[in-house]
Amino acid sequence: MTFLLDPFTTGFMLRALVGGVLVATLCAVVGTWVVIRGMAFLGEAMAHGVLPGVALAALLGLPPLLGAAVSASVMTASISVASRRERISQDTAIGLLFVAMLSLGVIVVSRSRSFATDLTAILFGDVLAISWSDIGFLLLALAVALGISVAFHRPFVAMSFDPAVAHTMRLRPRLAHLVLVGLVTLVVVASYQAVGSLLVVGLLLGPAVAAGHWMRRIPNVMALAVVFGMAAVLGGLLVSWHAATAAGASIAACSILLALLSGVTRSAVTALRKTVAPEPQKESVLT
Repeated sequence: MTFLLDPFTTGFMLRALVGGVLVATLCAVVGTWVVIRGMAFLGEAMAHGVLPGVALAALLGLPPLLGAAVSASVMTASISVASRRERISQDTAIGLLFVAMLSLGVIVVSRSRSFATDLTAILFGDVLAISWSDIGFLLLALAVALGISVAFHRPFVAMSFDPAVAHTMRLRPRLAHLVLVGLVTLVVVASYQAVGSLLVVGLLLGPAVAAGHWMRRIPNVMALAVVFGMAAVLGGLLVSWHAATAAGASIAACSILLALLSGVTRSAVTALRKTVAPEPQKESVLT
């Protein structure tokens, strides 16, 4: 038990655990919709899209979260405008903006010769530096995400499985899509301090994918994804403490590992059931 409990007797590790659990919960709720909707590329693009805003904020002495929020908002609005053009698909628009924002961020970073440490924090986060004020912000972001997910549950479900039906039922799928993009933006900005812009996608997708192997109903997938996300945070922090590895990267790696193990285990269970299940008896044609 000392292996599990000793690291969290220190204040910074306890704050990292609390903040990481909140990030995992937030990512699990929104990540479930992202996986169902097939918006993983958007999540990756949004994670990279905050780089120029954070870099500019750091150079100007402004709060990094403010820069991340502004940059992510610009990215969201640009995707919405670009995807409305008939000759540009949404995937193409996301790809172009993804490269543009990442390039702009690197250009801003390259203007400062003393930006190496800050760039590492931007890309990979610093979960061990989470403060109680950061945890308060995460609580607020989680409350907003839960409220929106409940309010837009029916439109999200209809949009994910059949946009035409959603339109027929007057559930406004276009608005639902914009709201979902906004939720992804909220996750990226809120999770930036904990796991950085490059690793947030791991927590956004990994637990939801892992849970999807075992559950079918969306609320159940979300609940199990929260459990997987919490396990990834706990495992990543323990690995970081005992092996002296980067905490954010360790959490993201545990998240992806859980998704892989979940898929392998589910396949093994399915194969075992097919092996031990009795063959259905055929009715005799003899009378």
